[in-house]
Amino acid sequence: MSNKVRWGILSTANIGMQKVTPAIQKSPSSEVVAIASRDGAKARSAADQLGIEKAYGSYEELFADPEIDAIYNPLPNHLHIPMTLAAARAGKHVLCEKPIALSAAEAEQLGEVPKGIIVLEAFMVRFHPQWARAREIIRSGELGDIRSINAVFTYFNADPNNVRNMADIGGGGIMDIGCYPITAGRYLFEAEPRRVVSLVDRDENFGTDRLASVMADFGGGRQLNFTCSTQTAGHQRVQVFGSKAKLEIVIPFNAPPDERTAITIDVGAPFDGSLARREILPAVDQYTEQAEAFAQAVLGNKPLPWDTEDAIASMRVIDAIFESERSGGWADVAR
Repeated sequence: MSNKVRWGILSTANIGMQKVTPAIQKSPSSEVVAIASRDGAKARSAADQLGIEKAYGSYEELFADPEIDAIYNPLPNHLHIPMTLAAARAGKHVLCEKPIALSAAEAEQLGEVPKGIIVLEAFMVRFHPQWARAREIIRSGELGDIRSINAVFTYFNADPNNVRNMADIGGGGIMDIGCYPITAGRYLFEAEPRRVVSLVDRDENFGTDRLASVMADFGGGRQLNFTCSTQTAGHQRVQVFGSKAKLEIVIPFNAPPDERTAITIDVGAPFDGSLARREILPAVDQYTEQAEAFAQAVLGNKPLPWDTEDAIASMRVIDAIFESERSGGWADVAR
């Protein structure tokens, strides 16, 4: 392998075209050399648009290309595991969009990934310096004992043709965006939840969860509370409450790549937050940071902090949320 990881992009999905692929192209250790679609003409058009040399009219052709080291998989949720395994068996490392699977049982198929192949669930937020700084502040003890994390992630999308509104292929708010507050809780508490309880409202036409409120018990009095919705006004926040102070990541999930971001630390006096301390972090493209970290791992320079077991653990929490919806009570998170 050269000093750059050669990437193939699996499909012309919007997130890949608009955000992730251009960001990978900015990674110093990456080179995007091919893109594939089940429509050859569509692949060629996408390749021309992004300045990519090769275009393939099937996913299998992409996997068979010996000049590709890594695959980015942004396909709809039901194709995450099948196509990730197909790529891995062809000897390609895989960066797969979240959620990694439709269930923990499906995610456990990642145990079939050949030895030496890296598979990472693409939670790009964990590579943004504002998340690392938030955890550093928590570890410092400035907030005191951390007891509660509150998170909100919402948008409005009622398009019946959008994959997020197709229940049979893994649509719905919990899968699409609820996984981010779950990641926030696991990342900032540095622990796994023991049980969850959820209240879920489903769209009568789509069958997808359009509004969900979830409480997760991390033990020791620690709670994650979050709301996610695909049919309310757009908003996002992450607040961490300690015995001494509160921390907030102002734009936690969709941090703009070309603008600075902020973290606030507030002792709660006065209540209007006017005396809160504000830390400003430089502009960072979190997708580029993710691609660079992945490339460094593929090149053998620095291992990733997360692996397939982490992705499976996240799916176990999602499974428990849906189990709570069905039972109407608390559901244990499987170990």
